[in-house]
Order: sequence, then structure tokens, then C-alpha cells
Amino acid sequence: MALQRILAVDDEPFNLEILEEILEDLNFDLLTASSGPECLDMIESFDPQVILLDVSMPQMNGYDVCRAIKANPETHHIVVMFVSARGSVEERMEGYSVGAEDYIVKPFGQGELKTKLLNLSQMLLDKDILEQQVEEATSTAFDAMATSSEMGQIVNYIEQISLLDDIPTLANAMTKCLSSFGLNSNVEIRIDEQRHHFATTGLCSPIVIELFDILKSKGRLHEFTSRVLVNYDLVSVLILNMPEDESKHGRIRDHICFLVSVTEQQLTAILTRHELTAQRENLDKAQAMVNGKFKSLMGMLETNRKQNETVFRALQERFETRIPTMGLDEDQEVFIFNNVDEAIQNSVARKEAIDMVKSAFNEIEGDLALLSEHAKG
Repeated sequence: MALQRILAVDDEPFNLEILEEILEDLNFDLLTASSGPECLDMIESFDPQVILLDVSMPQMNGYDVCRAIKANPETHHIVVMFVSARGSVEERMEGYSVGAEDYIVKPFGQGELKTKLLNLSQMLLDKDILEQQVEEATSTAFDAMATSSEMGQIVNYIEQISLLDDIPTLANAMTKCLSSFGLNSNVEIRIDEQRHHFATTGLCSPIVIELFDILKSKGRLHEFTSRVLVNYDLVSVLILNMPEDESKHGRIRDHICFLVSVTEQQLTAILTRHELTAQRENLDKAQAMVNGKFKSLMGMLETNRKQNETVFRALQERFETRIPTMGLDEDQEVFIFNNVDEAIQNSVARKEAIDMVKSAFNEIEGDLALLSEHAKG
């Protein structure tokens, strides 16, 4: 703030009149005091930015007044300029040692005093700008440290949930992460027309559940008073105590949206893994069922083939025994024997066909096993 309020202190009324005359055209708010104690009393109500302080005064000299001003935390910021007829190096050094910012020696010209005051005004402006810059830099530094800590929490959360494989643990991990930011959260997870609710306090109240139902299809983000609701396809999160500080509020809101997005992705991954696991289990069951039925079929065919072969072998032996005694000519005997041999050979050929079918099924069984291994991978 530019210089506006000046307090002049001198035990000589004439000196105060001169100061008033010099400063009249500068539009400063000028008050005067005739002693050190009066000066100290006026400071509290007037709150001057600059004090023009005489050194040689009765009761309390200027050095003591300056010491008292600079020793008080409420007034130490006030700029003190000594106005004195004493201008030796020792006296100037004494003035600076008690905390004064400037020193002017009587008699002085109007231009000299005005120049010094205008310089002090610019100094006050520069000081305000510097303090504002320091305050902004400090705020930025604290925000950066807070953001760094918050991002650390988010990274830890992402690493943690990548190892999770069930929904309640995922939801509880999320409420715990949000609690690390000092947030009271409620979570709804929607799967196959079923809604699952989780909360920092353990249970979602009926009104919170109703809010989830009303707002789940009303857009991604809703803010009302100190509450924020974030909606994704499978996950919704309601925060009941958002920070009042505007910058922190915006930063935390962004964190929440990101956390809900990451949680949604992890939930989708969990559901996909569960679906693949179920498919793999069904495939294994189908493979086992086909294998069992085929083995049973192959056993029945093999038993049937062996029985047929036994029957034909017995028939052949009977023909070989009886035909020579039946009075048949040679051509008839040859015809009968050839037909019996052909029947026996056809029975043997059935075994080869069964072996070919069995080989083909083994290939199918191997393909099913390979598919099952890929599903597991």
C-alpha cells in the first residue's frame, strides 16, 4: 500500500507547523504529537505508516521511542525517520542501531523531505509486492507439497488394487484411500443389476442410497454444498465433506474423479478375470465329459468287434470240420471258405477303423487341452 498516514513527533510546535506546511500539497493524512508517550498512545488508534521522530525531547527521547516501537510486534513494521539537528556519524549510527529506517538533519529543504517521503512510499509499495510474492510462493510451495503427498497416496492405491481380485476388498481399499485425504465417502458398485454399497462409516444411509439411484444416470459429476458425486458406469462415489478452501477443493475433486476412473478400470479387469475363469472351468468340464463318453463308446465298439471276431473264428472252425463231410464239390467248398475268410477280414478291418477314430479323437482332445491352457494364460 502507498504511503498515506504520517505521524510527526516534536516537542517544538513551530517545527510541527513547518512539517505540516511542507507536506500540505502531498495529500498525506498527517497527525502530530508533542512527546514520546503521546506518540506511543496515538499509534494504536492512528496506525501510521511513517513516523517523523525528533531525537531531543523531554521525558522520553526519540531513540527510546523508536526502541519501544520496534520492540512491539504490533508496531515494529512502522517506518521511523529521525528528524534531528544532530547530524554526526555517531548520532546517525545510534538512530539506525535502534531500528530507524531513515535520518534527516535539520534544517532541511522542502524538496529533500518530500523526496525522502516519496521514496519511502515507493519502498512501502515494493514491500507489499514482495510480501505478496512471498505469500504466493509459500502457498504454491505448500500446495506442491500437499499435492506430492496426495499423489503418493494415489500411486500407493493404484499399486495396491492391481493385486486385488474381489469386489468388497476393492471398495474398502478405495474408501480407505479417500479417508487418507480426510474425506467421508460412500461407494456404490453395480454388477448384473445388483447394487453393492460401502462407506467410510461402514454403512450407507438410506438417503445416500436414494441419491445414488436418482443421480446415477444424470452425468459424470454433481456438486452441491460441500458434497461431490462422481458417476461411472459401474462405480459411483459420494463425498460428504469436501474442503472449503477453493484451491484444495478443486485439487481433491480432480483426485476423486481419477480414483473413481482407476477403480472402474480395475473392477472391469476383475469381472473379466472372473468371466474367463468361469469359461475355463466350463471348457475343462466339457473336455472331461467328451473324453469320458468317447472312451465309453470306444470300449463298446472294441468289445463288439472282439465278439464278432470270436463268432466268425468259431464259424470258420465248424466249416473246416463239417464241409469235408458234406459231399460238396471243390468249387462249392472254395466258395464257402472264401466268404467266411472275407467276413473274418472285414471284422479285422473294423479294428483299424476304430483305431483311426481313436487317433482323430486324441487330436481333438489335444486341441481342447491347448485351448484350456490358453484360457488359463
